[in-house]
Amino acid sequence: MFGSFFKRLFFGKQVQEQEIQLQHEAKEIILKANEEALRIKTDAERQAQKNLAESLEVEKRIATEKQQIDEKEKVLATEKASIEKERQSLADSKKSVEEKRDQILQKLEAIAQMTKDQAKQLLLQGWEEKLKADVARRITQAEEDVKRTVDEKAKHLLVDAMRYGATDVTAEYTLSVVHLPSDEFKGRIIGKEGRNIRAFEVATGVDVDLEEEGVIKISSFDAIRREIARTALEKLIKDGRIQPPRIEEIVAKTKEEVEKTIFKAGEELAHKVGVFNLPVELIKLLGRFKYRFSYGQNMIVHTLEETRIGIALAHELKADVNVVKLGCLFHDIGKVINDKEGSHIDLGVELLKKYRFPQKVIDTVASHHEDVPMNSLEAVIVYISDAVSGGRPGARHEDFEEYLKRIKTIEDVAKTKKGVKEAFALQAGRELRVIVRPDEMTDEETVILAAKIKQELEEKFDVFPGQIKTTIIREYRTESTTKI
Repeated sequence: MFGSFFKRLFFGKQVQEQEIQLQHEAKEIILKANEEALRIKTDAERQAQKNLAESLEVEKRIATEKQQIDEKEKVLATEKASIEKERQSLADSKKSVEEKRDQILQKLEAIAQMTKDQAKQLLLQGWEEKLKADVARRITQAEEDVKRTVDEKAKHLLVDAMRYGATDVTAEYTLSVVHLPSDEFKGRIIGKEGRNIRAFEVATGVDVDLEEEGVIKISSFDAIRREIARTALEKLIKDGRIQPPRIEEIVAKTKEEVEKTIFKAGEELAHKVGVFNLPVELIKLLGRFKYRFSYGQNMIVHTLEETRIGIALAHELKADVNVVKLGCLFHDIGKVINDKEGSHIDLGVELLKKYRFPQKVIDTVASHHEDVPMNSLEAVIVYISDAVSGGRPGARHEDFEEYLKRIKTIEDVAKTKKGVKEAFALQAGRELRVIVRPDEMTDEETVILAAKIKQELEEKFDVFPGQIKTTIIREYRTESTTKI
């Protein structure tokens, strides 16, 4: 019994001690919590004070900037009002000046009994009449001085141009030269008992000259044969196998290549002048112009040049451009027809009839050497174009749109002048011919007109290929017809 009592007493004491310990720990936890809460509260109050200070600073800065903006707006408003005031003042002053000027002009017109424009025109006419004779005399004298110094120089320039433009037709266009790597190739080209050289001449139809050291000369008046022979011989020398069968093989292949080159050249010529979808035979014949020369002038160059000249003239003279284009393109086609007899004109006419070209085109080809009378404006243009190109090989050509624009500008300079009846730009714009009304202009006035046109042309064309010659024509005619 006492044992159980002491046991309960002992355990009760332990429980009491544990409760006391737990109470102490609870107080420590509460104390720490209070301290942590106090710290957090203090930090929060400090941060709130800091944020409040920053907010006050920002509000203060915004208020300052707003005040500055308001002040600037006031200054701008003041300046704007000042400017508007000055503008109104200027407008009032301008209006006042214009009113005073109109009043003065009205008084002057009333006194002079004429308008301002009439007075200006009268003054200019007076000075022009006063200076007319003197200006005409000075212009004439200056032109005579220029002629005296220029004519002799022009003669020398023309002689030099003709001398350097002369060509040796035979030497240049009937011979081709092939250079040899060494003279030992001559023996291989000749072959045993000359069989190689004979086979080459038979296959190509040319004459071969081996006399000159280091070169072989190929001669033939047929430029296509000569080109085939030259190309084939160069291939044989490069290949090294110079034998009759090999010669025939190389010549045959070279002929095919040259035929392709001819076709391409004919197609390019037709396309350059704006002609398309021609029959294959005609394209091949046009391509033969590449290896054909007439009086030292390459025919493909001559045909291209002549056609461009003809097209330009046709546009200027309001002719049928397509007829002129085809007439110029095929005018010399008979020169490359080698399988028939006859003049190149007859052969060309026959060919165009075969392919059913329009009669107007055939007529231009038939008359371009005046073998038959020219019966149309287009025929005359083809004739002139052929003569111009033949007389100045290598003539320059340019963009057609720019050409027409320049021609019109030149003519318009003269047409705007008083007393001018007609104006024509000739020779691709290098000459301006002006026809004036004789009853509206005197001889002295034509001299002044020429000088005025010259000056205006110089102002309009800063750069011009050559010179523009202005010719004024004043002709007075009277007619009377008797009755039958």
